[in-house]
Amino acid sequence: MPTPKKKTSRSRRDMRRSHDGLSAPAVAVEKKTGELIRPHRASKGADGALYYKGKQISAAK
Repeated sequence: MPTPKKKTSRSRRDMRRSHDGLSAPAVAVEKKTGELIRPHRASKGADGALYYKGKQISAAK
């Protein structure tokens, strides 16, 4: 199996790994309830109805 001729420097190794870090998930504040939710997703209210961007999109069951 081939082996490298030169040792990879710390700088070059870390530059290669620069895109490997994890980022925090995006969150938005729900206008109706004030709680944090993932953006572009409907949230369920206390009454059981679904809300999207502060507007009711589905009736309570």
